[in-house]
Amino acid sequence: MSDRNIQEQINELNSKVDFIIEEMIAQKNARIEKEDLFDDLTIIGKDVFAHTVTSLDKAGIELDGEALSALSIKIVRNIGTFNKMMDTLESVNDLLKDVSPIVTQMGLDAISTFAEYEKKGYLEFIKELISITDNIVTNFSPEDVRGLADNIVSILEMVRNITQPEMLNAINNALTVFKSMDTEDIPEYSVFKAMKAMRTPEMKKGLGFMITFLQNLVKTSEDTEKQ
Repeated sequence: MSDRNIQEQINELNSKVDFIIEEMIAQKNARIEKEDLFDDLTIIGKDVFAHTVTSLDKAGIELDGEALSALSIKIVRNIGTFNKMMDTLESVNDLLKDVSPIVTQMGLDAISTFAEYEKKGYLEFIKELISITDNIVTNFSPEDVRGLADNIVSILEMVRNITQPEMLNAINNALTVFKSMDTEDIPEYSVFKAMKAMRTPEMKKGLGFMITFLQNLVKTSEDTEKQ
């Protein structure tokens, strides 16, 4: 083996020794730092404990050593549970951070929707509906409401019949004629003039309508009573 190779091995060995020495020094410094930190924490802990004891003594609170010992054991025994609880709290916190923008946007959308409804008059309409409901409650007794419930089918059938196109047209025609009449200047008819007017085709048709209507009305009433 040449002198050059021997020197390279010596240099490599020196490098490894230097590295080992540096690691030992670093570990020693870390141990010293931990020992210093532990000493500082011990001093702080003693001061905190002494201050706590003094405060409790001034407040007239006595510490139960056995209870504190049992509590300490329970805390140590349930470290895993506390860790899970903290993980859960962190998850909830993350969830709140993610949900917060969504909730904020939903609130803004709700405010915008309410503003639009108010602009269109929905809120005022609902207010009037509440007023109507209040008037109904004030002026009708529970017995009246029960009577309405018992007869609601008949009432709905009547409303359905009234809202048929032919019925609406008839009502509209009657209203139109009534509005066109001068109710303050209605001519007087004598018996002779009335009899003469009844011979006209319009009156004959009107009388026929009235007689037919009354006959059917009586027949329907009799059929209803039989049922």
